[in-house]
Amino acid sequence: MIHSSHPCRAFSAAFKTIAALGIATAINSYGQDNPALPNAVPSANQTSPAAPANVPNKLDAPGTTLDEVVVTGRAEDLIGMASSSSQGEIGAGELAQRPFLRRGELLETIPGVVITQHSGDGKANQYFLRGFDLDHGSDINISVDDIPVNMPTHAHGQGYSDLNFLIPELVETLDYQKGPFYPKIGDFSGAGAAQFHLFNVLPEGVVNVGFGENGYARFLAADSPKLGPGNLLYAFEFNHYDGPWVHAENSNRYNGILRYSWTQGNDAFSLTAMAYHADWNSTDQVAQRAIDEGIISRFGSLDPTDGGATDRDSLSFDWKRQEKDGETHLNLYSIYYRLNLFSNFEYFLDDPVHGDQFEQIDKRVVLGGNLTREWDNQWLGKEVKNTVGVQIRDDIIPYVGINHTEDRNLLNTVVKDRVNEFSIGMFVQNEVQWTPWFKTQIGVRGDLYNFDVNANIAGNSGNATAAIASPKLSLVFGPWAKTELYLDFGTGFHSNDARGVLETIDPNTVDKAVSSAGLVQSRGAEIGARTSIVPGLVSTLSFWYLETDSELVFDGDSGGTDAAGPTRRYGVEWANFYKPTPWLTLDADFCYSHGNFTGYYPPGTFIPNSIATVFSAGASLETPWGVFGSLRVRYFGPQPLIEDGSAWAPSSTLFNGRIGYHVRKDLDVALDVLNIFDTKANDIEYYYTSRLSGEPLDGVNDYHLHPTEPRQIRASVTYRF
Repeated sequence: MIHSSHPCRAFSAAFKTIAALGIATAINSYGQDNPALPNAVPSANQTSPAAPANVPNKLDAPGTTLDEVVVTGRAEDLIGMASSSSQGEIGAGELAQRPFLRRGELLETIPGVVITQHSGDGKANQYFLRGFDLDHGSDINISVDDIPVNMPTHAHGQGYSDLNFLIPELVETLDYQKGPFYPKIGDFSGAGAAQFHLFNVLPEGVVNVGFGENGYARFLAADSPKLGPGNLLYAFEFNHYDGPWVHAENSNRYNGILRYSWTQGNDAFSLTAMAYHADWNSTDQVAQRAIDEGIISRFGSLDPTDGGATDRDSLSFDWKRQEKDGETHLNLYSIYYRLNLFSNFEYFLDDPVHGDQFEQIDKRVVLGGNLTREWDNQWLGKEVKNTVGVQIRDDIIPYVGINHTEDRNLLNTVVKDRVNEFSIGMFVQNEVQWTPWFKTQIGVRGDLYNFDVNANIAGNSGNATAAIASPKLSLVFGPWAKTELYLDFGTGFHSNDARGVLETIDPNTVDKAVSSAGLVQSRGAEIGARTSIVPGLVSTLSFWYLETDSELVFDGDSGGTDAAGPTRRYGVEWANFYKPTPWLTLDADFCYSHGNFTGYYPPGTFIPNSIATVFSAGASLETPWGVFGSLRVRYFGPQPLIEDGSAWAPSSTLFNGRIGYHVRKDLDVALDVLNIFDTKANDIEYYYTSRLSGEPLDGVNDYHLHPTEPRQIRASVTYRF
């Protein structure tokens, strides 16, 4: 464990003091007669939010006075608010219109993001953005109500981000930023960041029942009735799915949330408890030759005992105070997390007798908090906003390891470590409106990490500290004719697995190992434009560049991520959201990126699973006569699978659709058709060495794929009250 004399322990003590002071102040404020200040603005979550576009509002009754409808989501042009062309917001209405196969596909509403899966339904999805194979979250920062989702030093991969605990109907907005230009965003921010914000008060109570092919079933009940001085939001969700696999997935997911939110004068509070459990069987990626030789079918498994179980439980407290000159925001959270994951990617390569199945175990408690203060001022007649923030996190990991197993039975322990990873980040940001057409945003953040590892291999134990500074600069020009121009520069970083930082002996081969840097810097620049000159159309164009000192790449041999050489990427993104009429919405997003390893990197210059071209488009309608629906297409281009460029995965194009009808004001029925044209593509492909039973001991180099799921139909009934 970290020694008490270490400076990070002092920061930990400071965090506890800040937390205690924050809660004491919040409770004290609640008990006082504290009238709203003249310029106080209620929290966005405390207003009566507009219902999603295809949801009739229960307030629409004769004699009812409706709140002003606030435009949110991509229809809001963000002119005057954004600091780059590659940031935006998606609203609840846009999320409600889309048919989803997987929970992680909520992120596909962000232009350029691709979500796939190479394993079972309870496992974190595979993320792709800006030429990054983000694996399960290695270079994208994801949070829910300021609570981090990414898990550093995770058993299955650095930055592992499982979004299966999210309930889509509870998401009010999804904010996104791409590139390392935002001082508030710290670790895992190279490709971008995504922040989910949940409702405090739902537009309506909702009960949803869904069913479909391949054993799909879903039940949801949620509401946020008035209780005392505030509202109690509750929700329970159950999902079951078998999938098209020969060996049924038998996936069961349980989600629950309780949130009590209230306001007192210019203070807004919420206390939230969330619980999630899942268990499943996996059909992992399989060797192409096993399908070609008839050993298994396309949806068959080479190890039917793969699978897993996971839990994520959290408790959080949130306090916002609207001051005369700005806002104070305190967020505190605690998370209990567990994962037991059984995988077999190489079959019989290392152990020809028992096979190569392994269990990855991760058990941890995460404690943390965020404190920010914003000041709105005037300097020499110029409008100025200053922001200061502190972010503290402590991952207490009593067990992170790997076991060699057969049919989920323990054969031997390979890695069994205890880790404590503590971090503190501080940032300052200054925004000045110099003229009506020119604004600057300057910021810097500093991060300090302490890695403490107690390994089952003595040579891999130890303590290390790393620090990094990340300056940011954004220049905003305009608006002219409802158009703004942006220049952005900045640096960001991702952390490496604490075990890799301190590793001197490879636990698999017992050979000498080269340790990784604790924190790895990325440097980026972007030029862009945002316009809403055409009525109803919001369009953004971005040209971006990014360098990273060390890349995290997936290793099919170990099932984890390894630090590779430095990389360089650049690209262009063009995103469009158009609402020509109140009942029709169109969107189309095109993203191209080029990436390669730089410097001397013997394996080659191609970045495995780096997707160059992504295109997505859709149309959604909400007709006056009660019919609603959407049609979407997503294309991602071919991608190299190994560094020398000798193996490639082909492109993929998928269509999904939804059609529904408002039977009554409070009752909807809908039909989703996923993979409409039954396209036989692959969600993911890798190229590495594996061995089937009876093959040469050295194994065979081959493609390994996880097929796209075939066409399937899902029906749902939604009752609102």
